[in-house]
Amino acid sequence: MLEIMLKILKSIRNSFLLSVLIIFNVSAKDIRLPKDVGSGNTYTKSLQKGFKKYGYEIVNKKDGHPVRAGEKSIRFELRNGDCGEDPGKWSDCESLRQRHELSGKRFRGKSWYAYSIYLPNDFKSVDPVKSAMAQFHQKGSWPTLMFQLNDDGYFADRQWQNQTDEFRKLLEVNDMKGKWNDILININSTSKKTGFYKIWVNNELKYEFSGPTTKGKESYFKFGIYQTWVNRWDEKKKGSYPTQVVYYDEIRAGKTKESVTKFLKK
Repeated sequence: MLEIMLKILKSIRNSFLLSVLIIFNVSAKDIRLPKDVGSGNTYTKSLQKGFKKYGYEIVNKKDGHPVRAGEKSIRFELRNGDCGEDPGKWSDCESLRQRHELSGKRFRGKSWYAYSIYLPNDFKSVDPVKSAMAQFHQKGSWPTLMFQLNDDGYFADRQWQNQTDEFRKLLEVNDMKGKWNDILININSTSKKTGFYKIWVNNELKYEFSGPTTKGKESYFKFGIYQTWVNRWDEKKKGSYPTQVVYYDEIRAGKTKESVTKFLKK
């Protein structure tokens, strides 16, 4: 009798949790970052199959990990061969890509986004492999703004129709190793001429664009480590393919600048 009652209670609990998820439009796969780390968005894994356990993890300052504000941050790790897929939709393994990213909810119109990024002192670039660390994407279409890292630095890569329209340096690589850098973006996601991007790095305006920023599709923010054309790496000339570790903190989305920067210390 006790076993039957426990099964009934478990069934009621599961039904209640499912109802809550439906009411608040939250998927069981949604990832809500700790308030210490992020706000204003929920995320899903970039690709559901093949995403490794070490791909991303919430880490603590007390364990020796770098933190921009508060006590926690996110650690991403990408090893050679970390390709995944969404069965029936997309396969990185078949297209010379590999990644561990988190993708946010879709949006339209004006918004503010912020994140802080940190490269460990022993970080190694995979140039000439194309490497993106954060990007704005369109639903079912090409990315519109990517943050690319290569041997020359960290760049804002504004794209149109899958082609780079403008490539603007934001930071030197050496200025990212062992240091936190704060990235702030004000975006108007629209196909109209009133669209815009404004990007600040450590409170300094580094890039500005006015004009259409999408083809009319919803946008969404992604962050982590994303590599394409991994076959460009020549082990005979450059040695073993590097494992990359990158930290992010203060990943916030909101309608005002204050809502995404209020926890940052100057």
